[in-house]
Amino acid sequence: MFEFGGLTIVFIVVALLVASIRILREYERGVVFMLGRFWKVKGPGLIVIIPGIQQMVRVDLRTVVFDVPSQDVISRDNVSVKVNAVVYFRVIDPAKSILQVEDFLIATSQLAQTTLRSVLGKHELDQMLAERETLNADIQQALDSQTDAWGIKVSNVEIKHVDIDETMVRAIAKQAEAERERRAKIIHAEGELQASEKLLAAAEVLSARPQAMQLRYLQTLSNIAGDRTNTIIFPMPGELLNLMVRGSKSGE
Repeated sequence: MFEFGGLTIVFIVVALLVASIRILREYERGVVFMLGRFWKVKGPGLIVIIPGIQQMVRVDLRTVVFDVPSQDVISRDNVSVKVNAVVYFRVIDPAKSILQVEDFLIATSQLAQTTLRSVLGKHELDQMLAERETLNADIQQALDSQTDAWGIKVSNVEIKHVDIDETMVRAIAKQAEAERERRAKIIHAEGELQASEKLLAAAEVLSARPQAMQLRYLQTLSNIAGDRTNTIIFPMPGELLNLMVRGSKSGE
């Protein structure tokens, strides 16, 4: 009978030892409570918990990646779009992540959805499409400031897709085409202005030097003389006619 009681005691002691031993990996921490009150954060490695008196909650410190479901967003210029994103965050304070919020994963996910709608609703559609890096930073900062009380660090937010209604896509295409035509007309007008300025400068130089005008005239004749397919009629300069008349009189 004594041996049976001794085996029972040994079994109970071994069971208590097994129940009191915890092994935490390098990326894990244990938030320990003693009689319901927070005591300390332990780990990693081998730790001992007093069964019945202390309880431990494991917390993973690795970066968590989750998709923010597609959200209906009304932009500042009253365009309805569907936007989804991906959020990267990790626990930097295990005690706060357990004490300050019931489930930090669900809380961070819900907060990311509302923050996404709030931040993007302050911008126009063109900014959503062209300035994603700036919007990503704005969402990350807004989300990180709110999760700081939970011991959560939001390291990055990336907008994945901005889905636009088909009718709005056609309207954007027309707007882009009109913008390209506007730029083309501006470039053409600037070219015409520069050309007119150059022509005016050339005319001033030629008018100041008659010899330059004659050389330019002869160069033009040389250029068009190579084309034998057309009949060319050009006026004879008065100076050249006077020179020919003088030559004929001297020959007589």
